[in-house]
Amino acid sequence: MPSPVPAAQPLENVPETADVCAHVPRYRGEAHRRVVERIKTLLREQDAVLVAHYYVDRELQKIAEETGGKVADSLEMARFGYEHPASTIVVAGVRFMGETAKILSPEKRVLMPTLEAECSLDLSCPPGAFSAFCDAHPDRTVVVYSNTSAAVKARADWVVTSSIAVRVVAHLMDEGKKILWAPDRYLGDYIQRVTGADMLRWQGACVVHEEFKAQALRELKALHPEAAVLVHPESPAEVIALADAVGSTTQLIEAAKRLPNRELIVATDRGIFYKMEQAAP
Repeated sequence: MPSPVPAAQPLENVPETADVCAHVPRYRGEAHRRVVERIKTLLREQDAVLVAHYYVDRELQKIAEETGGKVADSLEMARFGYEHPASTIVVAGVRFMGETAKILSPEKRVLMPTLEAECSLDLSCPPGAFSAFCDAHPDRTVVVYSNTSAAVKARADWVVTSSIAVRVVAHLMDEGKKILWAPDRYLGDYIQRVTGADMLRWQGACVVHEEFKAQALRELKALHPEAAVLVHPESPAEVIALADAVGSTTQLIEAAKRLPNRELIVATDRGIFYKMEQAAP
């Protein structure tokens, strides 16, 4: 009998964004200006570049842009840091994003504002348990989502972002491969429905996207019938079914630019609005 798919690990100790933010002082007026200028000065003095994820506080995204840094998804953040001449990369994001930046730039110093910023997908897939799961299914090609620790990535045959996951799995299916997927069960379900691949899925989930409910989305759509619905594929299937566009953070921003609708309903973290509003004012 094949071993069961492990359940996601309990996440009681994962700090919510609000919990982390509650310990961060909020500056206003002149105090805010001085803090921003101090950050910019330190970046110059330390030969550092700031890369920020779409989901972080918009003030950090703004500072990254104003200092020659980058606001992007996790892979593009790491790629930008690799290509930038700065000797230090400051990663405003969750822990695995800092790890990815270090993997691409091992000779550079990589810093993070806080190590309390964790990803529920990463934490739901402990390397030891995942490695044992892979060992129990040696006939399967291991494909992991980039939202995982470096240790989990090291156990994989393929590492994919949400923007290329469907294409990679479709390619492997064409080669007759059976897939072991981790960690996001909803993204895995979406990929399986699109490709028809034989996939065994780890049962992790993003605590943000798992919270989106189809009924709430229907009610919002009823209030804004002309709005286009943009959904991240880490969301439940019944939410994805209501979408006009499904994609990664970068793909959702591109969809906002492309779609003719004057209103958008966006089912992902609200941090994306900073760049989305720039792209589709």
